[in-house]
Amino acid sequence: MQPTDILLALLTVLIWGMNFVVIKIGLAGLPPLLFSALRFVFAALPLVFFIKRPATPWRLLIGFALFQFAFQFSLLFSGMQLGIGAGLASLVIQLQAFFTIGLAVLLLGERPLATQLLGALVALAGMVLVATHLEAKSTVVGFLMVIGAGMSWASANIVTKKIGKINPLALMAWGSLMAAPPLLLASAVLEGPAAWHSAFSHFGWISVAAVLYQSYPNTIIGYGIWTILMRKYPAATVAPFSLLVPLVGMLSAAILLDESLQWWKIVAGLLVLAGLALNLFGARLLLLMKTVRS
Repeated sequence: MQPTDILLALLTVLIWGMNFVVIKIGLAGLPPLLFSALRFVFAALPLVFFIKRPATPWRLLIGFALFQFAFQFSLLFSGMQLGIGAGLASLVIQLQAFFTIGLAVLLLGERPLATQLLGALVALAGMVLVATHLEAKSTVVGFLMVIGAGMSWASANIVTKKIGKINPLALMAWGSLMAAPPLLLASAVLEGPAAWHSAFSHFGWISVAAVLYQSYPNTIIGYGIWTILMRKYPAATVAPFSLLVPLVGMLSAAILLDESLQWWKIVAGLLVLAGLALNLFGARLLLLMKTVRS
């Protein structure tokens, strides 16, 4: 990769890793569904007035909007509201990589490699370790919600494969536009007018900054850069950078939110990162070993 592209990839990792701290801060003043809805309102506006709708069927665009944005982030925000820390959330949601493999097998007929299955088992061991150390009932529910967010992200990956190559900025803007109305409706029904009134009566600069960070650096810039790099280079070259996201998430949460790094969080993080590494590099490692033996 060119040095400038490496810097762009690292910038994306920093934006995405820090995002979990921003979510935690934003949830102090905003209910999760309304927070998520506002994110996509601002991500869509005013871009949709200047960018044509991506040339893909409505059903795929709506499916992308629901799974990539509406379902994923409503579950993620709600899970974090119920007690899952920013660092832990950045780790747990990485299960999406293995959910994607499973869905690709079921829906696309792909066959996983042995190293990918081994990687999934190693990462699962990390999640079991996390689950055994969650005590409060609400935190366990939050943990399951973040896992659900990872499943939603994986579903969006399958939809994205069906969409194919289109303008990534148009997909982000119009996907955000499609995601905002169901989130606003869900917030109105489940969180209610009282929650809206409380949120807007205390809507200070911290809430504004959290929403804008979600909308522009995280959604438009982060996903835009990532899509460009994935088009420019092989996936195997770009994808390993995602291994750094939970590292940034856990460290930034420890530094900025004073979240403790207990031994089980560190071990769970190492297991998940090892599983992801096996998923990404396992096949090439086996090929290298065979070449050396021959």
